[in-house]
Amino acid sequence: MPELPEVETVRRGLTRLVQGATIDHVDVYYGKMVTPEAEVFTAELIGRQIERIDRRGKYLLFRFSGELTMVSHLRMEGKYDVQPTGSPITKHTHVVFHLTDGRDLRYTDTRKFGRMRLVPTGTEGTALPSLGKLGPEPTEATLTLAYMQQIFHKSRKVVKPFLLDQSKIAGLGNIYADEVLWLSKINPLTPADELSDDQLETLRQSIITEIGLAIQGHGTTVHSFSTAFGEAGQFQNHLHVYGREGEPCERCGTEIVKIKVAQRGTHYCPRCQPVPLDALEALTDD
Repeated sequence: MPELPEVETVRRGLTRLVQGATIDHVDVYYGKMVTPEAEVFTAELIGRQIERIDRRGKYLLFRFSGELTMVSHLRMEGKYDVQPTGSPITKHTHVVFHLTDGRDLRYTDTRKFGRMRLVPTGTEGTALPSLGKLGPEPTEATLTLAYMQQIFHKSRKVVKPFLLDQSKIAGLGNIYADEVLWLSKINPLTPADELSDDQLETLRQSIITEIGLAIQGHGTTVHSFSTAFGEAGQFQNHLHVYGREGEPCERCGTEIVKIKVAQRGTHYCPRCQPVPLDALEALTDD
């Protein structure tokens, strides 16, 4: 699933490509992908201008004229691209926004998991509770140490799935959770409330820095992610631990291992990120 850096990369690309464009008409080839139903969805968008494209967590927010917003979630493999009107449509193209300038904004999704929903601008959090419950964005201004102390100190959940909870911090997924834990020298099995304030500040800075660098690198392509220009991301070339099981740790040379934590593949260095004693005992018992 695209994480925050990938979605932000798509947002920036689409802003360059279609901000200011006007919708001529819309074709929906897979009705379950849109809300309201396809006939209403398409009728609502005719003649509207794409005024800007925002992002919140992993959601794209297309702001249309007339105070209408389309909330779009790419899910596992959703992609937007822009093509000349009349060019061939692939079997995985499910929604086509025909623009008045002779171009199409197309949405393709091999798994059909992506969703688009039209809502009055300003009601996104109410209409989509999961969006309304998102935690702060991982920036210096919004992700404060005081906030992290508050949420971590009251949870016994181990830190890896805790970071994946979008209601705690918006935008982190499996790749970047592994990366920031390695950068912070924190084992993914450490209970959240056992992290010291110094560890939390280190983790906070790792999150902010790594997400910023990944955005600069146009996101990470591991399976199928591509930008709005159809290009692969570049940040996969800078990953320290994710996908590197069996390779030497960059810091100490110890072999990176991969385990399952909360049903998610999880990578860490056994030496740089020692397993907490209670977690080690549980693993030994198993």
